Amino acid sequence: MNPEGKRVGDIRRKVTGVGDDASNGGYLDGQLLVAMPVMGDPRFARSVIYLCAHSAEGAMGIMVNRPAGAIDFPQLLMQLNIINKDDQIKLSGSAESMKILNGGPVDTGRGFVLHSSDYFIANATLKINDGVSLTTTVDILKAIAKGKGPKHAILALGYAGWRPGQLETEIQDNGWLHCDADEDLIFGDDVEDKYDRALRKIGIDPGMLSNAAGHA
Repeated sequence: MNPEGKRVGDIRRKVTGVGDDASNGGYLDGQLLVAMPVMGDPRFARSVIYLCAHSAEGAMGIMVNRPAGAIDFPQLLMQLNIINKDDQIKLSGSAESMKILNGGPVDTGRGFVLHSSDYFIANATLKINDGVSLTTTVDILKAIAKGKGPKHAILALGYAGWRPGQLETEIQDNGWLHCDADEDLIFGDDVEDKYDRALRKIGIDPGMLSNAAGHA
């Protein structure tokens, strides 16, 4: 996350071209995209993406099942000078267990905190629905470090973005399925099992899907 932060309304307008007061209009905001085996982009193979914004002007989402790598949340806090090494032992339990994920291939040097809606920063938090919000300023990291942040949260580095009409075309080409999101699929600890669990939520046996993908 860039320490100076970037207002979430700016992120949404940059990606989708709409303001925070845009109506849903039948789009997929707040739902999960689940990649199909025919997905041609290896960056999204077996991915589960929570859609934060979707309109006629494009879409923006966060991958919720792809660990970012070796860095953990306390290390990131030290890199951002939010805490020093001595402060690490004072971190709250939620900060110690905070997941850092690869949110997508766009703006990978920037952090996006997807979290429960019990936490809100005026002019910085985008409320996606009654249960989930998105905040991109460093203030939320400071709050989490002190144990004053949201009940549930994941930190994603980067996001997934689509041009106008691109996501709709990919769905029509069977690149994605979609389903209602739930708290466990978004914030659950078993990150690498989320893909199979999302398929089961849709009503698909992951084993049968894998077998079908191996045949012409």
